[in-house]
Amino acid sequence: MTRTPGRVRELVVAILLVAGCGGSAPTSSMPAAATSSAGAGTPATTAVTFEPSNPSGPAVGTWRQTASMSVARKLHTATLLPDGKVLVAGGMDSDDDASFKSLASAELYDPGRGTWSATGSMLHPRAWHTATLLPNGLVLVAGGQCPGLYEKTCPAVEDPSGAMPDAELYDPKTGTWTATGSMISPRFQHTATLLADGRVLAAGAELAPDLFIAATELYDPATGRWTATGDLLTARWQHFAVGLPDGGALVAGGYGATSPTTHALVNSVELYGPGTGAWRAGSPLLVARAQGGAAALLKTGRVLIAGGDGGGDHMLAAAELYDPATGTRATGAMSTTRAELSSAMLADGRVLAVGGFDVPGTGKLLSSAELYDPSTGAWRSAGAMHWARFDFTATLLADGRVLVTGGSAIAADHVVSAADGVSPWAEIYSP
Repeated sequence: MTRTPGRVRELVVAILLVAGCGGSAPTSSMPAAATSSAGAGTPATTAVTFEPSNPSGPAVGTWRQTASMSVARKLHTATLLPDGKVLVAGGMDSDDDASFKSLASAELYDPGRGTWSATGSMLHPRAWHTATLLPNGLVLVAGGQCPGLYEKTCPAVEDPSGAMPDAELYDPKTGTWTATGSMISPRFQHTATLLADGRVLAAGAELAPDLFIAATELYDPATGRWTATGDLLTARWQHFAVGLPDGGALVAGGYGATSPTTHALVNSVELYGPGTGAWRAGSPLLVARAQGGAAALLKTGRVLIAGGDGGGDHMLAAAELYDPATGTRATGAMSTTRAELSSAMLADGRVLAVGGFDVPGTGKLLSSAELYDPSTGAWRSAGAMHWARFDFTATLLADGRVLVTGGSAIAADHVVSAADGVSPWAEIYSP
């Protein structure tokens, strides 16, 4: 789906009307045949059956509430810093098109104390941006959306979507932000992938309805500048992106341009070679899907891709493992369909998928969580959060726990706790 503030608002209203939270552990479902869509020159793939994992036995791990953020926010970023604290920055404070604001504020979570403290605000408010911890300990925030239609605090944004090219750096030692080189192209809902050489690869964006960009660019921390690199074979956004052990990157799925004025969900995969600065086609995904699912580089070198938007308000439970050398194969599916979930890879290599929503049938906003075990290819229940939520963050802490923050949320008792549904609430998962 195209994630605009209005589209998200419609979804929230629909969810609140059914008031389903998914407060219990995920339930099993029957296997379903999933046929991927084709687009942008990608041939259609054959139907593939994904077996749900049917989690059994007691849930793995526990959830507990921790201190709330000082500000309700969604579509923010959360970055683990070298000292173990978590930097939360930006986002939106409302689902309402008439009143939402992009935020410049930032705050720090101290896992040892379980408390939040204020830190310096960003130079510009933004949401749908990216945040990347650089090898030098600074945090690079790039792009995002700041709709000037509603705010006088936005920088001069010429793109009608509100997409920004601006980038800035956070210094944990001083708690301050400084401007760095702006991207060549304004972007929001793009991806920023840290490469093995310390550079950051930015890819994808939609600058206007059905206007996707294929241009990609590299940020060099040594110079503070962005430089153009090879164009994607298919212009796309809401795709998955993962850095690979060979120093390159993988981009998969999303919505791709099929003509200058149209787009479709795609299953195509592209691989970036840092030595050549060029993209080459990889074997396609089994199922076309867009961002909002989980993507993680496993210790085996394979990439797990699970859930996400399957197009036309069809959410996915299917999961697959992508091997850059040999292509993809199916693995155990999640027990429920999920989109706009958050995920984190645990220290032992398991992957936590949590929250999101399931539109088909019930329209549930989910509080449930599940764990993927690469050694078995199966998912197991990881209990449930205290709030069902989406557009939130899940961050692995240095001690192995996972911090969940903000998002559009509903309390587990089905009572809407905020008029617009955006929350300051945080909680901790202990594996």
